[in-house]
Amino acid sequence: MAGNKIGLFFGSFNPIHIGHLIIANYMAQYTDLAEVWFVVSPQNPFKDKKSLGNMYDRLEMVNLAIEGAEKLKACDIEFGLPQPSYTINTLTYMRERYPSKEFVLIMGEDNLMGLHKWKNADILLRDFQIFVYPRPKYEAGEWLNHPAVTMTDTPQMELSSTFVRSAIKGRKDVKFFVPDRVLEFIDKKGLYL
Repeated sequence: MAGNKIGLFFGSFNPIHIGHLIIANYMAQYTDLAEVWFVVSPQNPFKDKKSLGNMYDRLEMVNLAIEGAEKLKACDIEFGLPQPSYTINTLTYMRERYPSKEFVLIMGEDNLMGLHKWKNADILLRDFQIFVYPRPKYEAGEWLNHPAVTMTDTPQMELSSTFVRSAIKGRKDVKFFVPDRVLEFIDKKGLYL
């Protein structure tokens, strides 16, 4: 079953940056996951829809960022599901669509702390494994010893898409924060200005 174990890294990826790529690559290389899929969310229930870039642009940026990375894939499964996208609904749908695969949720320690606010968090913890990457200034708290939760030693980085968008808007050079091909796409389309 090891080759069928897929890590699902949900996010807006608005835009994808090297922090996301480091997390995904760590999970793909240092855990028992066969692949990591970037699940691009059209709308996160906890985020303001107005600030979100076009979902197809965000998907394209993920594809550009991971081109040539064997174990990393872009996934647009939520584009066809009801919005806002609730993780439990997407996971249930993916289990039905890919019955031979075992899905593991990848999330940051900050999200784990707020898990009690998620729709059907109890079912999520009962039915799925969660691989957690550390975040500066956060602690897993009550979930740390939960049998479904596995803490990883993923390198920590204080880089956010909000920071990248703000830097672009302020006409700062974001080379090295995002992959070159993503930066070219952002420039060409005039995103985040």
